[in-house]
Amino acid sequence: MVVALHAVRSLPESAEVTISLVTVEAIEAGIDGIDPRPLKGAGFEGKADQVHIWPEGARSRALVGLGSESEIDHRSFRRAGAVLARACSRYGRVGVELPAGGSATTGVRQALAEGVVLGGYSFSALKSNPTKPELRRVDVAGSAGVGAGNELKRGMAIATGQCLARDLVNEPGGSLTAPALADRAAEIGREAGLGVKVWTEAEIARQKLGGLLGVNRGSTNPARFVELTYRPEGEATAMLALVGKGVTFDAGGLNIKTAAGMLAMKMDMSGAAAVIGAMSVIGGLALTVEVRAFLPMTDNMLGGDATRPGDVLTIRNGKTIEVVNTDAEGRLILADALSLASEAKPDAIVDLATLTGACMVALGPRIAGLMGNDEAWIAQIQAAATAAGERVWPLPLPGDYESQFESDVADMKNLGGAHGGALTAALILKQFVADGIAWAHLDIAGPAFSDAVDGEMVKGGTGFGVRTLVELAAGFTRPS
Repeated sequence: MVVALHAVRSLPESAEVTISLVTVEAIEAGIDGIDPRPLKGAGFEGKADQVHIWPEGARSRALVGLGSESEIDHRSFRRAGAVLARACSRYGRVGVELPAGGSATTGVRQALAEGVVLGGYSFSALKSNPTKPELRRVDVAGSAGVGAGNELKRGMAIATGQCLARDLVNEPGGSLTAPALADRAAEIGREAGLGVKVWTEAEIARQKLGGLLGVNRGSTNPARFVELTYRPEGEATAMLALVGKGVTFDAGGLNIKTAAGMLAMKMDMSGAAAVIGAMSVIGGLALTVEVRAFLPMTDNMLGGDATRPGDVLTIRNGKTIEVVNTDAEGRLILADALSLASEAKPDAIVDLATLTGACMVALGPRIAGLMGNDEAWIAQIQAAATAAGERVWPLPLPGDYESQFESDVADMKNLGGAHGGALTAALILKQFVADGIAWAHLDIAGPAFSDAVDGEMVKGGTGFGVRTLVELAAGFTRPS
């Protein structure tokens, strides 16, 4: 969706629809100039996700519900933006009036802009005759000052980065192979003014990324490793490392998935997609911190020389892993990436991965699991996620669970016991983070892909994590 949002002092007559964002209380009290009877007949009460449009002369009028005043936050405006984008997709230009007092609240316009862009998103690149929304411009009434305009611009930029991640996730694994994803990441990085480094299979072997090579062994398509770097103009105040799992399609390897289990496995690179989307935004924010992204890329297939259960892989940092299940491959490629990230000596690392179904069992399809080795760093990530409107929940990393992946022939196995799979997977990742570096892991297996429309979420890839990473980088402080 190509839509621009503009801050205006008052709505222009050229707007085809005038939209008011309203609360439940406003509808109960009555709105001047609006007959309440049609609203009552349509069941419109100002609740979240409700919308009512009617003709009013040459133009149309619309109300979009925000919900009850006591429950309104930035997510309410983001959700309302998504609702109005879908409801008004047949119009070219619309105007939006914020509720009384709402225009003065910091961040409201950014959330609204994010919602409009994200709610109007659709992946139609592979359709022969796609239906394209007509909406091109949204004017937001209220203060037309620089601050209001900048909020809208920031919201559009972040949402565009999230839509970029969605595009990557939604593309089939047969076309978005590891080399193709690496090429796209490099192109996006250069456009954003980032430093770009791409390792081909030969360089990956020279750099001793045994986990990545082991997972890639069953594939016809070679692996790639991509590093994107944002450096501030002056001396960096700190360094943040982002790591994203880039399994472009996960068939499970020789421990093959079921047919149903493979259907959405083009989304197994959602962690890498989120990092790429976030880096595309970070490049334009003039931050004072250095941000480096480490992205291992491969698919997990069943070729004639695929890694066998029982094989032992040597990771970049020299530790060995016995592969007892080839479908637990994400931790193998992340082990190499975390080892490399540690060598850069960042102040903190966060990795994103669609890592375990166990996390979905624990937290459902809308909440990511958050684990790590530093409470201050975990709290900083949770605060960033809350500010960005993405839901995460801390899970423990009990040290005694490490015994579950002890191996008789290697330093560890790549799988723990029958229960607590999200925790043991994160504990395995922890083995590849150097001592003294704050690290956190986001298991985004649930919220990375959606089978239903829900607020700014749409079906397919969601781009979950982009907003959190941008917020995190923008406000990053060294964990104490």
